[in-house]
Amino acid sequence: MNYIISTVLGLLIGASGVLVYFKLQGTQHLKKIEDANEKKIALAHKRLAEIDQKAIVAETKLKEKILDAKDRALEIVEQAKKEEQNMRRQLEKQEERLISKEDLLEKRTSEAEKLKIEYERRDGRLREQEEKLEGLYKEQEEKLAKITQLTKEEARQILLNNMEREYKDELVAHYKKMNVEAKEDAKKEATNVIAQAIQKIAADVTSESTQTIVELPNDDIKGRVIGKEGRNINAFEHLTGVDVIVDDTPNAIMISGFDLVRRYVAKRALEKLVEDGRIHPARIETVVEETKEQVQQMMKEFGEKAAFEMGITGLHPDLVKIIGRLRFRTSYGQNVLKHSMEVGFLAAHIASCIGADPYVAKMAGFLHDIGKAVDHEIEGSHALIGADILRKYGLPETVVHAVESHHEETPAQNPIAYIVMAADAISSARPGARSETVETYVKRLKELENLTTSFEGVEKAYAIQAGREVRVFVRPDKIDDLAAIKLSHEIARKIEKELSYPGTIKVQVIRETRAIEMAK
Repeated sequence: MNYIISTVLGLLIGASGVLVYFKLQGTQHLKKIEDANEKKIALAHKRLAEIDQKAIVAETKLKEKILDAKDRALEIVEQAKKEEQNMRRQLEKQEERLISKEDLLEKRTSEAEKLKIEYERRDGRLREQEEKLEGLYKEQEEKLAKITQLTKEEARQILLNNMEREYKDELVAHYKKMNVEAKEDAKKEATNVIAQAIQKIAADVTSESTQTIVELPNDDIKGRVIGKEGRNINAFEHLTGVDVIVDDTPNAIMISGFDLVRRYVAKRALEKLVEDGRIHPARIETVVEETKEQVQQMMKEFGEKAAFEMGITGLHPDLVKIIGRLRFRTSYGQNVLKHSMEVGFLAAHIASCIGADPYVAKMAGFLHDIGKAVDHEIEGSHALIGADILRKYGLPETVVHAVESHHEETPAQNPIAYIVMAADAISSARPGARSETVETYVKRLKELENLTTSFEGVEKAYAIQAGREVRVFVRPDKIDDLAAIKLSHEIARKIEKELSYPGTIKVQVIRETRAIEMAK
């Protein structure tokens, strides 16, 4: 019995111990699980905090990008507004120009109508007078025919033959006497006579180049110059005001435009862009602006250098800049600045020979084409534009008058004006000054000689002085002194009628009498 009780107690105690053991083990295991869960929860909180931090950073960056996008959009809008304003200003200027042109056209139309009415009125009176004169002539002819029993042509021919026989020697002597008297009187009127004689020189001209070639290292550059959907080339043309022609010509791009300054700026800018390699609208704008500033400085330096070489001082700085622009202007193949300097030197030389003021003549000749620097921007002829510019800067009225009259738009009133006209024509028409091919030159001389030898009694003819003089040798047995004078007039009239030539042509008819005898 005791044994059983002991056994039962032992079992109970063992079971209690086992129970306590397992309870302790369970408690420890449960604590471990709780600790692990707490760690996981802490780790989860930590990761959640990191995610929240990343989300905050991402949100901040997103806000910054949104702000940058808004700023960029505002800049684009502002730029678009500026471009719109510029376009509006340009349109307004064009509209003002059109309005002024329309007003001028209406004014000229009105003046033309008035002149037409006046012309018709005068024409009517002239016709009435002509009819009266014709009636009188017919009446006189009828009376004369009744008296002489000769026709008008027969009477005229008889009268001319009698006068020629009777007064031939007297006419030749009178002609020679007039020449001698004219030479003697020329000394008294040297200034105006010589100036007007030289002024008669004129010149036909050739066409002007309007294109510039830019060489490229290779043809791959052409695609970059054009840009995506033509963006680069459109920006370049808009900023420079020229046309860019990209064709199949290898390693070359053509720049076309009438304004030589714009073409030069475009050429320099394009060469810089090609050399730099960065070709996009923003870079194009920067390079073009830099090039324009450089060209403006170059024009100032060219003007100062030209004025210094001419020995002309006291010119306004703005006028010097305008003079420098002529370095980038050509006229019929001539560089206008070099042509102006040449005209200045020629005018000074002519003035010193005929007793006029060389310095005033030099200044007038040097500035005579100043209007060509801006004639593409201002309405009117370059002579009148140049005169307005010189008046603005306070130059002497003698110089201003010479400039505005050098193309006879205003009548010349003093020797300096005639001198400038003559020097301008000499510089333009002298051999080599303007473009003329050798073939054209030789052909012109040949036509002149052939036309001269077509007259009866002409033995031979030679065109000399680059076609400005033709010497005609006639047969003395067929052409006498009076006939030689008449022949020179006929040749001159036929040249004027049938030939196109630069300047004036002097016709010199030479009649020789040779007496030959043999001594034995």
